[in-house]
Amino acid sequence: MEGFLLALKSYQTFNPSAWVGIYRLLPMWTGAVVAVVGLVLLLAGGGRLFRVVAGPVGAVIGLVWTGLVTQKLGLVDLDPRLPTFVAAGLMALGFLFPPAVTFVGMGVPLGLLAGEIAGPTDFLLGFAPGFLVGGLVGAFLHRQLSGIVASAAGAWLLVIGALAALHQFGGLVEAAASRPWGVIIAALLFALAGSVYQLAMRPTPEESDKNKAEREQLKQRQAEQRALEKRWGVK
Repeated sequence: MEGFLLALKSYQTFNPSAWVGIYRLLPMWTGAVVAVVGLVLLLAGGGRLFRVVAGPVGAVIGLVWTGLVTQKLGLVDLDPRLPTFVAAGLMALGFLFPPAVTFVGMGVPLGLLAGEIAGPTDFLLGFAPGFLVGGLVGAFLHRQLSGIVASAAGAWLLVIGALAALHQFGGLVEAAASRPWGVIIAALLFALAGSVYQLAMRPTPEESDKNKAEREQLKQRQAEQRALEKRWGVK
């Protein structure tokens, strides 16, 4: 587990080989499960199912970004377990209130970008408004972002899980992993296809509720019609 958490830290840096290489930490059967989960998220991870996605995504945000944010803010003498605590808090918050994850997920990178533009001495002055503006945009576009985030997470889990599940084809897997940009581009294409499908083809939660209500009304009318026919002896 400790090795897996250390591997996640590679996502804090620009290291495509390490991003892809995380598959080596997964057993073959786990890779197959991860690939199936990724496929489900890719096709149906947005909407109400995003509550299941938001928890783990929040945990990953906490593990990956907490250390970098505190470092940029000059907070160096903190408990080393802080990223774990933040990850646990964001995971719980994601399960309870998914829009909070899109708020943080959009706010942190935009805040970091604004802080970098402001410079090291004024990092907080740039980070705070960037975080708030990005977070508000993320919350406002929660439905769209939930589909995109679920598709991106699903696509990455699908390719990483597939690599781990295909360990028996060592030469093929190593050849693919040795070209990390090929793996990343494949994941991006899957994510794009999944995002288009979820945003354009799948009904919104409101539309799903409306369709469900219409089906219930139709069933009720049919039951009433059958009861009326039975009362009057209509065959």
